[in-house]
Amino acid sequence: MTKPNKNQLKIIPLGGLEEIGKNMTVFEYGDSIIVVDCGLAFPEDEMLGIDLVIPDVTYLENHLEKLKGIVVTHGHEDHIGALPYVLRKISTPVYGTDLTLGLIENKLLEHELLETTQLIPVKAGQTIQLGAFRVEFIRSTHSIADTVMLAIETPVGMVFHTADFKIDHTPIEGEPIDFQRIAELGRKGILLLMSDSTNVERPGYTISERKVGETFDNVFKDVKGRILVASFASNIHRLQQVFNSARKNNRRVAICGRSMINVTKTALKLGYLNIPEEILIDLDRVRRLPPEQVVIITTGSQGEPMSALSRISQGTHRQVELMPGDLVIISASPIPGNEKFVYRVINELYKKGANVLYDSLAEIHVSGHARQEELKMILAMTKPKFFMPVHGEFRHLKQHMDLAIRTGIPEENVFLMSNGKTLELTGKTAQITQTVHSGSVLVDGLGVGDLGDVVLKDRKLLSEDGLIIVVVTLDVNKKLVAGPEVLTRGFVYVKESEGIMEEIRVVARDSVLRTLEKRNDSWPVIKNTLRDDLGSHLYRKTMRKPMILPIVVEVPVSAANETVVP
Repeated sequence: MTKPNKNQLKIIPLGGLEEIGKNMTVFEYGDSIIVVDCGLAFPEDEMLGIDLVIPDVTYLENHLEKLKGIVVTHGHEDHIGALPYVLRKISTPVYGTDLTLGLIENKLLEHELLETTQLIPVKAGQTIQLGAFRVEFIRSTHSIADTVMLAIETPVGMVFHTADFKIDHTPIEGEPIDFQRIAELGRKGILLLMSDSTNVERPGYTISERKVGETFDNVFKDVKGRILVASFASNIHRLQQVFNSARKNNRRVAICGRSMINVTKTALKLGYLNIPEEILIDLDRVRRLPPEQVVIITTGSQGEPMSALSRISQGTHRQVELMPGDLVIISASPIPGNEKFVYRVINELYKKGANVLYDSLAEIHVSGHARQEELKMILAMTKPKFFMPVHGEFRHLKQHMDLAIRTGIPEENVFLMSNGKTLELTGKTAQITQTVHSGSVLVDGLGVGDLGDVVLKDRKLLSEDGLIIVVVTLDVNKKLVAGPEVLTRGFVYVKESEGIMEEIRVVARDSVLRTLEKRNDSWPVIKNTLRDDLGSHLYRKTMRKPMILPIVVEVPVSAANETVVP
């Protein structure tokens, strides 16, 4: 491993590699650091009770004096969601386009950080100086408005970061990607290209967002009942198309779900949604309108248990109750890992008598990420000396690497990175050097980073085999005077398992007495022996490994004299 050189450009991903989400990358040269994006990831199945996963920013905390700012490419959660948590640890300006900052404002206001955070708006085509870096914001297209690519001019050369993108020649809002500027930068020379890998497994081109609008038009005109559309709250283009189709078919639109309401208000205020006043109505007015005049836009396209659509499917939503003849359109593809939640909601919707339209039945969703031919186009236009695939699991990064090699980039100039690894570049060379502290911080309610592997392991154990609490009472002379009392949760149904419960008491009592006879009367020894003996017995009898929590209570001799040992 080569010793790091402070005069070389260092690129350090803290999240977003070998995973979906949690995107965050450090650019460092000399005494300057900038950060691109600050996103979250959603917890995996084994992360029981965890709400969010965010990047570990210990490296930034240790180099705060160098930090010049955080540059955000667009307003999706996997790029902005960690900001309220990270900004509590590192106070620094945040740069982004108008809609992106509008969505960030909502988060910071909720976390009471808005007044202490400097949000600096930028526009596509603008260039800013941050320490040793000049960052140019380049117009792009994605599944959210105001997305930008970044051309980062460094002392050793240009780094081009695509962020999340697709090549949409007919975008819903604004102009297409600024191909002219990208090609111009490619002719001048790009040292390193960092490109989105999410959709690299799919050949061809990603369909234009306008195709969804055509599908909405065709579907809306044939439906006689109410229409409910579930989508990502941040997909402003999708929301606009719902409003457009509703207007063409003389329907009113109500918004359902807190995040959907917040995003809609922000987009309206900033001019990213064009909604005639007579179209948008309050959710409480829906019941007073004929079904054929109603559209409801709601959250819950990923089957989230507490989302509006999930509660509607369960019949527990306060304002919306499904009726026979309702059509529910789930205008999103399941994020990997969320499939079972989505299909569970779909099943419940069908049981309630609704009709359901989802991705595999009609073109009511298109991806916001580039497919193979679009990725090749970016590689051809930028002509980078070095290439680093980003944003994806390992298989995505590897396939993007292979794609780049097929387009002519030498294999030795392509770098498969992982979170925490450092890529160091000069104007002529690039190599992987040191590994810095990185990882994931778990958010559970108001707790940030206070849960570790031990807690998750305990939660997993509790969820699988339950809990047994054994209480024994000793006097000051370390003699058993009461118990063991046994309580179980999630292990067996007590009324039908008296036999096993009695065995637990007997084994626990024998274990404590045997330990005391050996003069091993310290509480840790008594607890550990009791846990081991009972655990071994239960595994032999039930093939289960419940969590065993021994509790030893000490009482005065006078109290002990009043207690009868069972």
